Amino acid sequence: MSRHVAIVTDSTAYLPPRTMERHGITAVPLTVVLGDQALDEGTEISTRSLAQALQKRRPVTTSRPSPQLFAETYRKVAESGATGIVSLHLSAELSGTYDAAVLAAREAPVPVRVVDTGAVAMALGFCTLAAAEAAEAGGTVDEVVTAAEKRASGTSAYFYVDTLDYLRRGGRIGAAQALLGSALAVKPLLQLDGGRIELLEKVRTASRAIARLEEIVADRAGSAQVDIAVHHLAAPERASALADRLRARVPGLADLHVSEVGAVIGAHTGPGLLGVVVSPR
Repeated sequence: MSRHVAIVTDSTAYLPPRTMERHGITAVPLTVVLGDQALDEGTEISTRSLAQALQKRRPVTTSRPSPQLFAETYRKVAESGATGIVSLHLSAELSGTYDAAVLAAREAPVPVRVVDTGAVAMALGFCTLAAAEAAEAGGTVDEVVTAAEKRASGTSAYFYVDTLDYLRRGGRIGAAQALLGSALAVKPLLQLDGGRIELLEKVRTASRAIARLEEIVADRAGSAQVDIAVHHLAAPERASALADRLRARVPGLADLHVSEVGAVIGAHTGPGLLGVVVSPR
């Protein structure tokens, strides 16, 4: 068995499966509750099924992984030869996943450092990749955590949603903000700020909102070398068109990922989501 620092994350990082396999990253699934069914994100529910359920206004909620699931994951990772584990998760402001990981880490057979990245989707994914690369270079647990936190501190995430209603229902944005958006019939632009989803700007139409999203991302990227991820839910054409425009506008673009978000994030944003993560290298 190889001796190494292992990397664990959760299913909301939305890293490509081949990338996970290549770097030896383990993801613990969150759960989507659809009616009376509890389904693991990534394996038991598709984004298409989720979008159809939301459009039919079926009840959809999400829940964190159990501490027991984390404990089992840490045990298996330790048995593979890990001398330490860095466990990186979505913002503790948005989910109890971090707290569940902390509980499990206390009983793990090897040292586990649990990190609240304050991020979600590929903002979390880029942090996880930075951690994996530091571990592959022989880094200690402290060095791996530092690499992840450095990447997290420079990463920004912006979102366009057709409506704030799904975020309001899930308690991820204030009812007053959601009501304001509905009353004014505006298209909201959101950002991750301090681990929370905050209203960034209100724009009158979808086309103007998406154009403004493009401007914000291009300004944030500047001329630095950056990785960018474009996310969507049931809006592949929008995502592809935005990605093409960003390729032309961002001179320091290194890698560009285009992907549909999973069911957990989709349950809180609704169909039509368009998100962009900007992560300087």
